[in-house]
Amino acid sequence: MDFDFDLFVIGGGSGGVRAARVAAGGGAKVGLAEESRMGGTCVIRGCVPKKLMVFASSYRDAMGEAGDYGWEVSMGDFDWTKFATRLNGELDRLEGVYQNLLKNSGVEAFASRATIVDAHTVALGDGTKKTAKHILIATGGRPVRPSENFDTSLAMVSDDIFHLDKLPKSLLIVGGGFIACEFACIMHGLGVEVTMFYRGAQILRGFDDEARGLIADMMEARGIAIHTGTNILDLQQADGGLTVKATNGTETHFEKVLYATGRAPNTENLGLENVDVEVGRRGEIVVDEYSQTGQPSIYAIGDVTNRVNLTPVAIREGMAFVETVFKGNPTPVDHELIPSAVFTQPELGTVGMSEEQARDAGPIDIYATSFRPMQQAFVGREDRVLMKLVVCKNTDVVLGCHIVAPAAGEMIQLAGIAVKMKATKAQFDQVCAVHPTMSEELVTMKTPVRSA
Repeated sequence: MDFDFDLFVIGGGSGGVRAARVAAGGGAKVGLAEESRMGGTCVIRGCVPKKLMVFASSYRDAMGEAGDYGWEVSMGDFDWTKFATRLNGELDRLEGVYQNLLKNSGVEAFASRATIVDAHTVALGDGTKKTAKHILIATGGRPVRPSENFDTSLAMVSDDIFHLDKLPKSLLIVGGGFIACEFACIMHGLGVEVTMFYRGAQILRGFDDEARGLIADMMEARGIAIHTGTNILDLQQADGGLTVKATNGTETHFEKVLYATGRAPNTENLGLENVDVEVGRRGEIVVDEYSQTGQPSIYAIGDVTNRVNLTPVAIREGMAFVETVFKGNPTPVDHELIPSAVFTQPELGTVGMSEEQARDAGPIDIYATSFRPMQQAFVGREDRVLMKLVVCKNTDVVLGCHIVAPAAGEMIQLAGIAVKMKATKAQFDQVCAVHPTMSEELVTMKTPVRSA
């Protein structure tokens, strides 16, 4: 059978674009459809604009420290309009880069929604149908609002943050995951009065308990009000903002409310009912280790599969797909020991098992130290950092590394190499310390603080 394309990719995010480019570079005829902006969640409404907001929000503390160090600093108000204008210009530039990458690779791009008609056919928004030997679904995910007995559409979700006309004076963030915590720190750093409601007992569920506890303490010390065990009972428009009744008995007025309570895979109305593609209970596409669905010609990568929802993982899944399907080299996706960072203030860098996960798996030693870093201690600030190694007692292999500190994301990338290589604590100890740095503690901790 002759097909219009060897590969048709649905979704123009980082994973889909990488797979399309590499397949086309190898000689395949490739089409790609994106209904929104090229670049997807990470480039347009996720990692990139968020990190630029992290940079912007960090200058308030930096200017305060500069004054303590002897610099004459005049602190003015943050100009959201100036920042947002520059941010939108950068996102436009990056979208253009992605479009040119596809064009220069020979990929035919369609600015359209695409749905699946059958195992080898997709329909574009104008009704045009395209056939392909292989179809790759890379539609990503979206923020969701919970179903409540009040109008949750009065509140924002994370996508909306990037389109604010002006910064609110007060903001309630509902949720306690990494997106909620990152935006809490960002908005507080930009001068917004931030409150958080989280129904659980501690923010950043799933991360190392000691690390997330320190981050919560530091966030509260900076002035972010965190209410755990708390949710919204009612939400109403009032006085140019929103009145919130909470399960803790309070009734408070906020200018804006942000729901950061989770994301869902983009599988609705995609036409999956027309093919043998299994969808899980959270809406995710079920795939095997090669990203293949139950329909042999259809594959899926990235957040739409709800495996590990990180941009670099989606890119690696796209590369593994091309190796498997177009290069004849079956390549399973490796989801083990993936470093990641949470861009709170201070940041969290983590790779491998938390203390709680490792403790359930076998006997462990914990090497950890928490201290005031030199830069902040010098000017009398109470900021603290954490350096922590989780070590298997039987093999001496470092099972996990957790860092809470400024620039922890930069540190964990390098520490992740050692953990991925299954380095032992003895091998960490053989490395000479770089002094004076915070991270030198990772190679100077000689005695475990506890065992389990």
